[in-house]
Amino acid sequence: MKILITGNQGYIGPIVAEQLKRYGATIIGLDTGYFADCANGQFCSPDHFVDLQLNKDVRHISEEDFKGIDHVVYLSAISNDPMGMEFEEVTNDINTFCAVNSAKIAKSVGVKSFVFASSCSVYGAAGDGIVRNESSSLNPVTVYARSKIEAEQKLKPLADKNFKITCLRFATACGFSPRLRLDLVLNDFVASALVNKEINILSDGSPWRPLIHVKDMARAIEWAILRNINGGEYIALNVGDDKWNYQIKELASVVGSLIPGTKVNINKDAAPDKRSYKVSFELFAKLAPNHKPIVTLEEAIMDLSEGIRNYLELKNTFSRNNTIRLAKLRSLIENNLVDINLVWLNK
Repeated sequence: MKILITGNQGYIGPIVAEQLKRYGATIIGLDTGYFADCANGQFCSPDHFVDLQLNKDVRHISEEDFKGIDHVVYLSAISNDPMGMEFEEVTNDINTFCAVNSAKIAKSVGVKSFVFASSCSVYGAAGDGIVRNESSSLNPVTVYARSKIEAEQKLKPLADKNFKITCLRFATACGFSPRLRLDLVLNDFVASALVNKEINILSDGSPWRPLIHVKDMARAIEWAILRNINGGEYIALNVGDDKWNYQIKELASVVGSLIPGTKVNINKDAAPDKRSYKVSFELFAKLAPNHKPIVTLEEAIMDLSEGIRNYLELKNTFSRNNTIRLAKLRSLIENNLVDINLVWLNK
């Protein structure tokens, strides 16, 4: 079994490659390499489980890249709201057009299934406390979320009995990875608690956000590849756990309780973040009972804490360019390595 993972050199990719390698699969990675050098200290080989690495922009793929592949996992993305705002055209190109184009090419050469990493952010401004499920209306408030919705809609007609498409609407990612990101809420809180002994919440802390550990994301992708077609030739479903719906201030409080000496500061006068949504994961639990999330919030925090402590022992401090994705992209532009459309200048 050959599996192509696009965007494999990001935060999620190394964990997904490790999970899928357990099946004896041949793993091919395809990535632009923006974050290839963002490995954490002693974790110097995050691509250890990749058998072949293609250093390529998904905007430049061809049929040749998909020949002989059984399954495609599409992780490529401009991956959060601040980046989406700064690179709107690129976000729409990579997150939507290239995802759909990849699926079309994959189908044309006989690939069996396509897994698309979508997001629960498609529910957007849903701070009324009503839990959203897959039948709920979508209310995106960011370029990133809109790009995911459009990709889902355009992927759906491509699915058939010979080409299974699974869109996984992931909760907000968290947990330690060989390519750590600190622009994710729980990861940021744990790092702040360890380094600064305090957590500063810029909003009033009231918004709801579901979370999922990166290892459980990888297990869900495994399910999507292996799932029976009886689940539907095309499916878009929420991936996470009902117990992991938290208000931002709750997350900070749990981190503070597990990392002694942490002070939590909430800006009670600030307006709440419009991005607020509670999500139901009942359908995923029903369809994938053996792949439901198993990592607890407490385990995720301690996993992050241990990994970050090890990182700091080696590095003493964090490199923003290695842990904040927008900072990394800006650095590439400032050093004339990529242009404003994030195309490599010397490759």
